[in-house]
This record gives sequence, structure tokens and C-alpha cells, in this order.
Amino acid sequence: MVFDLAQINEEIQRKSQFVELIESEISKVIVGQKYLIRRLLVGLLANGHILLEGVPGLAKTLAVRSLATLIKTNFQRIQFTPDLLPADLLGTLIYNQKTGDFLIKKGPLFSNIILADEINRAPAKVQAALLEAMQERQITIGEESFKLNDPFLVLATQNPIEQEGTYPLPEAQVDRFMLKVKINYPNEADELEIIKRMAHPKPLVELHPVITPEQILEAREVVDHIYMDEKIERYIVSLVFATRTPGKYGLGELTDLIQFGASPRASINLALAAKAHAFINHRGYVTPDDIRAIGMDILRHRVLVTYEAEAENMTSEDIVTRVFETIEVP
Repeated sequence: MVFDLAQINEEIQRKSQFVELIESEISKVIVGQKYLIRRLLVGLLANGHILLEGVPGLAKTLAVRSLATLIKTNFQRIQFTPDLLPADLLGTLIYNQKTGDFLIKKGPLFSNIILADEINRAPAKVQAALLEAMQERQITIGEESFKLNDPFLVLATQNPIEQEGTYPLPEAQVDRFMLKVKINYPNEADELEIIKRMAHPKPLVELHPVITPEQILEAREVVDHIYMDEKIERYIVSLVFATRTPGKYGLGELTDLIQFGASPRASINLALAAKAHAFINHRGYVTPDDIRAIGMDILRHRVLVTYEAEAENMTSEDIVTRVFETIEVP
């Protein structure tokens, strides 16, 4: 297949106009946090779930709710608690005494955008209930399976502090999140603007939909056609393999610090997210800068460190940073 850069660029310019529109609308209710908003768009365009981590009060929930409002689609917020049951997410079978049959009552996961608030407060059996929906895009109740409608996106939040009463997410589930995004405090100028907007009992600006699910699915088709050179693909593979066998890539000092490296899902997600990042920047091709911009969010939760690393205060982010500093950029 011959790649026509001019044609794909023209199509991207036409299909990506909603990016600035969404950013502009969200900025009416959220000050700053452009990094967070752009990562939400990457997940939406690359069809990948996102885990948001940050202390309370950084507008994580508000950002997800605002994004869902701007897309004319179904939205469900689920507050995860220790007493939550799998049926509270998936639905259940209800016995009908009149007919003697079981009826299916669908749960809140049968929606398009799911906000799993404080996901690490629910026990393992509830986390496991999410796996099929997140990976297979289907839900099984009893003996019947139901395909979920597109787009389907799980946006989960977790609090890095107050670990009392929380449950660590299973590695199998963490790996199914395309991105793990860490949210930081706003700068002084943004916080001053937050005070001016929020420090009085005036209701927030009401948002209205600016894009439809059909437009999102069309944009995904365009993202799929974005060109990625074989050198970029090899760069992705080198980055991922350097987390598994660091000694082969001149990173021998990391060998005893990495318990498990990134899975093949990391390579797939890095390629998909890089294409989405190029789309957001109105380009028809992927550059190494796209890989480097999105790489930390793809890899930070997929590299498991050893006790030796913890003793040296080395985090997975430190290791990923070293990998990016060492692997040659094409």
C-alpha cells in the first residue's frame, strides 16, 4: 500500500478539528490540566482505558465527567467501595415468579464512558469483574454474553495516599490500562485562577455536547491510517525489550532492579497511543517525539521493580527514564 502523506494530512486536518474545540470547552470548567485533557483524548482515540492517579482535589473526576458531557454518549459514574459486588457492575439474573424465567438486569457497565471512581477501594472479585469488559468489550451474565457498544472507555481514578481500606489492583488488570497518568498540583497562576472561579457559590458553566460517538469512531479510523516508519517500530521494540533484558542494551546496572519488564501489550499500546498523539497534533505520521511524549504513561505501570530497587529508592519511573535516555533515537 502506497502511503499518501498529503491525503492523510488533509483528512486529519478535517477530522481533528474537534480536538481544539473539546480543549476549549473543557477549559471553561477546568483551569490548566492540559496534560490530563490530552491524555484523555489519546485514550479516547486509541481505544484504550486510562488510570488516573493523584491526590484529592485535582479535578480528575470533573475532567472525566466534562469529557463525557462533550461527547453525546452515555456516561456512568461508579463509586467503588469495599462492599461493592460484581453484580453491582455487571448486572444480574432476576427470577420472574409469573413466568418462571430469569430476566437479565443490566448493570452500569453497559454504557460508553465509565468513571470508576477510587477503583482501588473495591476488593479483588470486583476488580476481576472488570477484566472481561475492559479487554473483550463484552460482559457475561449467566450463560449469555453481551457485546458492549463503541466507544467503550474505562477511566479509573485512584488516590495515592490514604492506603488504609484500599486494595492493590491485580497486575493483570493494571496491564489492561493503556495509560497510567499521574496528576500534579497546578502552578501558582492556575491556582489563582481556580480561586477566582470557584471560591464563591456560583454554579459551574454548563457544558453541551460538541461531538458525537460516530465522529469519534470515524477519527479512530483516521488514526489507524497514520503512517509509522519501520525505524519507529524498531525503536518501540528496543524500548520495551530494554525493560526485560537491560544488559543487552547497555543498561546492565538495571538488571537487578527490574523484577518484570513491560509486556507485549506495552508495545502495542505505545504504537497506538503514538498514532493518537500524532493525530491530536494534526500530523499524518509518527515521530520519535510522539513515542517519548507518551512513553512514560505507557510504561510506568508495566515495569515492576525488585526489593533492591526499593531499597535504593528507585521507582519504575526512574527506570523508564534511564531507558529513554539510553536507547538511541532513530
